[in-house]
Amino acid sequence: MTGDSIIRVARADDAEALARIYAYYVEHTAITFEYEAPDAAEMNARREKILKHYPYLVAEQAGRVVGYAYAHEFYGRAAYAWSVEVSIYVASDARGQGLGRKLYAALEDALCGMGVLNINACIAVPRTESDPYLTNGSLAFHKRLGYQMAGIFHQSGYKFGRWYDVAWMEKMLGEHEESPAAVQDFHGID
Repeated sequence: MTGDSIIRVARADDAEALARIYAYYVEHTAITFEYEAPDAAEMNARREKILKHYPYLVAEQAGRVVGYAYAHEFYGRAAYAWSVEVSIYVASDARGQGLGRKLYAALEDALCGMGVLNINACIAVPRTESDPYLTNGSLAFHKRLGYQMAGIFHQSGYKFGRWYDVAWMEKMLGEHEESPAAVQDFHGID
């Protein structure tokens, strides 16, 4: 699938597509550590919860949702207000078209507008070079987008009968001033 794509805020009627895209990663990869793929109702509930404060974006091509990215709070403490965790998933048949880069660019623009300063990404890492469920593709993708390694938790996730490491990567979006402005709600920005 190729063609022009638009990036927009996720809607309730995207829930089936979100569930379809995510199910592939749950069922066939160790990119996510969920064992059971959530249904459309659960994906919509997650979307609604995130959109109360943070961006949840989709990439659409020819009327079909082919990817999504979102940010959510980082550990729920007031001191972390300027930090978020991000996630991204692109349909398995739409990878390699630059959609991930477009989604993250739009997500970063929204986060900058909110006043977020730190983006954190939690990435599963294979422990061997030939793992049938996971590559270092996500790690390399984030590095290309300017993320830096913050740390690795060893043998932290167990899926498909094997242990996986977890890398935390970070990207700074702005200057960390002595008295930062309060972070705005996603719906309060232009």
